[in-house]
Amino acid sequence: MAVAVERQHQAPGPLTAREILDAHALRPVFQPVLDVHGGAAIGYESLIRGPAGSRLERPDLLFAAARREGLLAQLDAQCRRAAFEEAARHDLGHGTTLFVNVEPETLDSSSAEQLARAASLLPEGVQTVAEITERSLAAEPAALVRSVGELRRAGIGIALDDIGADDRSLALMPLLRPDVIKLDLQLVRDRPSVRMANILNAVSAQAERTGAAVVAEGIETEAQLEMARAAGATLAQGFLLGRPGPLPDRPPVLEPGLQLLGRSGHNERRTPFEVIQSARPARRATKALLRSISRALELQASALGSGAVVLATFQEARHFTDSVRATYTELAARMAFVGVLGAEMPARPAPYVRGGHLVEGDPVRGEWDVAVIGPHFAATLVARDLGDGGPDDDRRFDFIVSHNRDLAVEAARTLLRRIAGEREPASAATRAQLGLGVAG
Repeated sequence: MAVAVERQHQAPGPLTAREILDAHALRPVFQPVLDVHGGAAIGYESLIRGPAGSRLERPDLLFAAARREGLLAQLDAQCRRAAFEEAARHDLGHGTTLFVNVEPETLDSSSAEQLARAASLLPEGVQTVAEITERSLAAEPAALVRSVGELRRAGIGIALDDIGADDRSLALMPLLRPDVIKLDLQLVRDRPSVRMANILNAVSAQAERTGAAVVAEGIETEAQLEMARAAGATLAQGFLLGRPGPLPDRPPVLEPGLQLLGRSGHNERRTPFEVIQSARPARRATKALLRSISRALELQASALGSGAVVLATFQEARHFTDSVRATYTELAARMAFVGVLGAEMPARPAPYVRGGHLVEGDPVRGEWDVAVIGPHFAATLVARDLGDGGPDDDRRFDFIVSHNRDLAVEAARTLLRRIAGEREPASAATRAQLGLGVAG
């Protein structure tokens, strides 16, 4: 097979993704990521090429072929392995960051573990950042939150790529708390607009709150580099600054380099009520009052449009009535992501709405929660059922309303992890592994 591949190098032919993988014929190249002011490199992004001269040399064609052949996961894993092996052969300085692309369709517990093992090939002091495209945020946010948590536990940083290409990514960005935010290249190439300003304001707010680094991609002219600086980018990459190619033997690296944020300290076992109660005292009210508060939050969320996320619990699926279903269908049609949870809640309880079943023993089944997260707005209603009998509207709850953004994001992340994914059902074994359904 290696001979056949070598022939293709000399005379391009119908090389398949399977042949390339069997021959380990992938070629990693590296593009520098530089400081926008001093021009020093803080690291390199690993990119992949197929065999030179073959019809699958271009990465877009290579990944399309692998997808058709059902080999996307194998290709993704081999790309990372080739990049780490090549990088390990060079004397990368302490503090250098290696950015590696992760195909969102293949990112799960297994691939996160593989990535961590491959990253261990690098010399001590060289850190890894996994790049995830923003397209995966709206498609699989719950699965992505779980996988990102596993990567962080392995010491790997997170970069969100192409931010701004899809407005929905701005709403989901806080739930992943990226170390690096990579701006879509059109943001530094297009003429200024209100939409561009809204995106940059949201990115700037996230970077200010968390300390995330902002990277401008696709820089090809001095004017674009100047626009990147004006947009708040601290790092940049593009043909003007360095084309993809081999790693230098002893690349100079800016000290102290990229600072990873690390784990957030989020306790995945806490319920939304426990999260908010840790900082705010609870009050007591009937269900009738809480219904009005919940409706007010839903109306505020509807004004946020595609830049917002709403997650809510209803204790049991039967409380997700026809009128509530209509409200959440309307919200989901215009928002980045809407998820609802309850005992026996189906995976698709309404058009555009994602559902999550709360297993028996999960303390969230005793709560009524609404979390709204937007680029510049956050609010949470959390309520705990006191177990009263009698008329439904007279049932009493301990409740808290908070506009603390950090608490709202933590409460929303707790709920998001319980949403069933499209790729994989939330099996009892999976839920047990995640620590869900266990009182914390």
